[in-house]
Amino acid sequence: MAITTIAPTILETSPTAYKAKVEMLYPFAKRVHVDISDGTLTTNTTINETAVWWPKGWTVDIHMMTAEPSKHIENLIKLHPNLVIFHAEAREDLLPIFETLKQAGIKVGVAIVKSVYPGSIKAILNAADHALIFSGTLGKQGGTADLLLGEKVELIRDIHSGIEIGWDGGANLENVRQITHLGITVINVGSAISNAEDPAKVFEAMNKETENEDPI
Repeated sequence: MAITTIAPTILETSPTAYKAKVEMLYPFAKRVHVDISDGTLTTNTTINETAVWWPKGWTVDIHMMTAEPSKHIENLIKLHPNLVIFHAEAREDLLPIFETLKQAGIKVGVAIVKSVYPGSIKAILNAADHALIFSGTLGKQGGTADLLLGEKVELIRDIHSGIEIGWDGGANLENVRQITHLGITVINVGSAISNAEDPAKVFEAMNKETENEDPI
């Protein structure tokens, strides 16, 4: 079974709250998923990419919940994260945006919400480095993991066999092994870690669960 990474998520509406979340995660997190919403795909907004920063040594993925990716490209290139994920339902052609980011040395990904069928976005998946199966509610934490969405893993791999596949929405200590066994290699975790009495302990326990190959 492939190694699965637990990536704590950051979704905050103010620089102060963002700083506090970074400081909370810093002692144990290595790869982190930052959610940014400009209100064009969601009913709420978060801090924008100009307010995002991270400690040296972190691998940072940025999930851009926006219908207009081109408005954010310049700032994202300046930030130079590991990966930028856009939505298949964006109102712009993602392919030239992907190419611009790739030329800057940034990986690209596509978020696939419940209503999006992977076969309808073959060109985008073939151009992407990462496909994010999204089971939550855009712009919010504490969603429910709909494990039936695991059916999309095989569909995605049939289109792009080498793509990295992530999961976002409802992952917790009780279901993280099931999500791993679907073939997911990056599991983004929000409230299950952030709201825990001991976030580092929960993070460690979730990582151990991803290594458990026993039948579910």
